[in-house]
Amino acid sequence: MTSQTIFCRKLTFSDKAFAIRALIITMGATIIFSASYALANVTSASAEQAVNLPETQQPRLVSAGAGVTELILALAAAPQLVGIDSTSQIPEKLAPAMTQVQRLGYHRMLSAEGIIALNPSHVIGSEVMGPESSLNLLTQANIHVIKLNSATTEQQLMDNIDSLSEIVGKPSSALELKRTLKQQLAQIADKRSQLTSKPKVLFLLLQEGRPARVGGKDTAADLIINLAGGANAADFDSYKSVSGEGILALNPEVILLSHRSEQSMQATAALFDEVTKQIPLVAHTKAGQQQAFINLKPEALIGGLGLSAIDAADTLANTLVQQFLVTQEIK
Repeated sequence: MTSQTIFCRKLTFSDKAFAIRALIITMGATIIFSASYALANVTSASAEQAVNLPETQQPRLVSAGAGVTELILALAAAPQLVGIDSTSQIPEKLAPAMTQVQRLGYHRMLSAEGIIALNPSHVIGSEVMGPESSLNLLTQANIHVIKLNSATTEQQLMDNIDSLSEIVGKPSSALELKRTLKQQLAQIADKRSQLTSKPKVLFLLLQEGRPARVGGKDTAADLIINLAGGANAADFDSYKSVSGEGILALNPEVILLSHRSEQSMQATAALFDEVTKQIPLVAHTKAGQQQAFINLKPEALIGGLGLSAIDAADTLANTLVQQFLVTQEIK
């Protein structure tokens, strides 16, 4: 009875004033809380896009492709890498700081489960990254899957750098990298202009126990040869196995070599011995007679026009110019 009487009694002026104050305080607290929550969300969203993020808020990247990995490292985004594919290489100077980066499978045959276990925010590769079934699973796991088309021109390479820069938040590094690459490409163009003809260049992929494979038109090797100012000695498309007699018939003036073993990175004389032992007729080509062999890093052949491919073209251009000058002196 007492409680009912208290509930039904007429409110006094002081009661009304107290209620109004309480309502105002409650509304004010609600507004402040809502504003704080909204501000926190805005701050968080902005932080994700900031250039210099705390390490805990930076993207967690899986890079599937040697060319993409090279660009990420060149953008000073190594701390953001949590996984790389089997084609990617880590420079010795960065290796001590990247011991936690996991080595994944081949970029065309990725395992979704292995990648998801690394809890990445992004998986980045070229258009050949796959299989699609794995990529679909990654997308379903709310992981950003990004394919960058393999560059075949300078502009496409610059566009890829810009795209990666937006993801890793390194615009100043991107500007510096693009400036450096443009200078290097200009130097290659200058060397190319010194040639009055296009020397014949052949790319050989050596595999122990298998016939040598030659890189024809529309291959990464073909891109490097043309960029350096040479002419691809192979008159067919894609990669094909070619016999010693076939190589002799092509008669290249310079041979680019890639070897699926660490033995490929050795001095020219030792490389000449190795190649002619495997393919004796190579010694009778113009390249064999001049011992004009150039080692090509395997990563230069993955991802189109990239850092290693440009370095390889620069080295080849130097060789072609030197040979041209020597030929001119002899004449």
